[in-house]
Amino acid sequence: MPTLLTPAELVARRTSGELWQLLDVRQPWEFEIASVAGALFMPMPEVPARVAELDPAEPIAVLCHTGVRSARVAGWLLANGFATVANVEGGIEAWSKAVDGSVPRY
Repeated sequence: MPTLLTPAELVARRTSGELWQLLDVRQPWEFEIASVAGALFMPMPEVPARVAELDPAEPIAVLCHTGVRSARVAGWLLANGFATVANVEGGIEAWSKAVDGSVPRY
């Protein structure tokens, strides 16, 4: 089961120097509306084919709209050899509310 991290917890960990990769698994139209700077955009259906783009040695936080798709992808990553994986609780909706209000909500 993946760890849950709130957006604020993830930002705090990254600010303290932890090297968390941020993986955005939403659809292209969603990413065009709102995104988080520095996130790797990889729509959920593409993850198995593009998994080599991720560094299994670094922790990965997975982000979607509200946390459902990211939970599935985080579970898949754990089942496929990634040791430290977290689901960003509440997704980009929560990110907009708690971390960066300039990120549009939809």
